[in-house]
Amino acid sequence: MPAQREVDEAEIRQRIDKIVEGIRAKDLDGLKRLYTTDVVSFDVEPPLRHVGIAAKLKNWANAFTFFQDLAYEVRDLTLTVDETVAFGHCFGRLSGTLKNGTVTSGMWVRATFCFRKVDGEWLIAHDQVSVPLDMASGRGVTDLQP
Repeated sequence: MPAQREVDEAEIRQRIDKIVEGIRAKDLDGLKRLYTTDVVSFDVEPPLRHVGIAAKLKNWANAFTFFQDLAYEVRDLTLTVDETVAFGHCFGRLSGTLKNGTVTSGMWVRATFCFRKVDGEWLIAHDQVSVPLDMASGRGVTDLQP
């Protein structure tokens, strides 16, 4: 029989899979079920901090408006799991066909997820998405690959 930590890690990995599915389907209701109501998100889109589920879903809705169809890929997911909190980091790539018909391979970002177990369910309480910064130019570097 697997240890509770292994069970929890498997559940969290399923949650990450649900994020991928929700993004691909542009399913805001499905994504909403994966976050705490008070989620804090440090996303690539301004401002510096987005607080609450409505703000997080607004970010996804904004991203979805650019795409006719889209894909999302997670690579190198690493998790650390305790009894009531967990965190993970990975690379993520949003790509697809833009509304103007242009096919884009997207860009790789760095993502960190912090989970909290709420009523027996693992929910994202914090996430952060970023790209490296070119210190000389002050611009984000979006052409790197894992």
